[in-house]
Amino acid sequence: MSSDLILVTGGGGFIGGHLVADLVRKGHRVRAVDLKPLDQWWQRFPEVESWSANLERIEECRRAVQGVAQVYNLAADMGGMGFIEHNKALCMLSVLINTHMLIAARDAGVQRFFYSSSACVYAADKQTDPNVTALKESDAYPAMPEDGYGWEKLFSERMCRHFWEDFKLETRVARYHNVYGPKGTWKGGREKAPAAVCRKVAQAKISGVHEIEIWGDGKQTRSFQYIDDCVYGTQLIMASEVREPINLGSDELVTINQLVDIAEEIAGVKLKRHYNLSAPKGVNGRNSDNTMIKAKLGWAPSTRLREGLEKTYRWIYDQIITDAPCPTY
Repeated sequence: MSSDLILVTGGGGFIGGHLVADLVRKGHRVRAVDLKPLDQWWQRFPEVESWSANLERIEECRRAVQGVAQVYNLAADMGGMGFIEHNKALCMLSVLINTHMLIAARDAGVQRFFYSSSACVYAADKQTDPNVTALKESDAYPAMPEDGYGWEKLFSERMCRHFWEDFKLETRVARYHNVYGPKGTWKGGREKAPAAVCRKVAQAKISGVHEIEIWGDGKQTRSFQYIDDCVYGTQLIMASEVREPINLGSDELVTINQLVDIAEEIAGVKLKRHYNLSAPKGVNGRNSDNTMIKAKLGWAPSTRLREGLEKTYRWIYDQIITDAPCPTY
């Protein structure tokens, strides 16, 4: 194809919006498509061809890929642990998006197709201990992923693999590990842990009620990747010759209690902690083994958690002040 047009699905979302912004800064022609109405997109750009469409429908996928050279497929119905544990069927239905996007991309002669997978594909029996051994790519099998969301991601990874094997569509797959940063969901039930913690700490500071609810016992461990590192790594993987799924995440492991510690330090407050042991908390431990991506692409995250969380906290604090002086959500 002679076209240099790049399609970003999920372009109105958090990661998609930042990816579109970076592609535009680099001078690329971009088309962005998202299910949300345009006025609900996190970021929009006048030079980007943007529209709202339901990519579960193959006819919309065919329209989206017309004249496109590369596809970054980031579209999915997803959220934080509270959302994915209570919406397993909705998460599974995202399989329609990737399946139809692959068919449409193949038929349109798209050169490269990137799929955003997740660390939720990893086997649950390897994530039972907070002192988790970092997860390497082979740990996805034998398969025992996160119910609902993780199964959809793992299935869609295999679909990408077979579209390369059978149709020679160049597919690339990254397993995202807990991406966070400004200009993303921070309230309403779909937010992830860093945004939720920043919101709760900011609300406590603003209200003067120095208390916070933590889901689980706070001892569960995670690694969190700042959005700028994710966007850079995503494009690096797309341009590479690495066809197998590959981790894209930080290997800086912290407990949720430590995450709250950092947010408190940034805010300059100390909060009384209440642990909701009946709330969704996910696996006990998850971390990214970055051996493969370091060896094959020379990539490592450049943003430490303290630095990235401060930027995220400042942005969320400003959103709260602007949206409601005394929020109750």
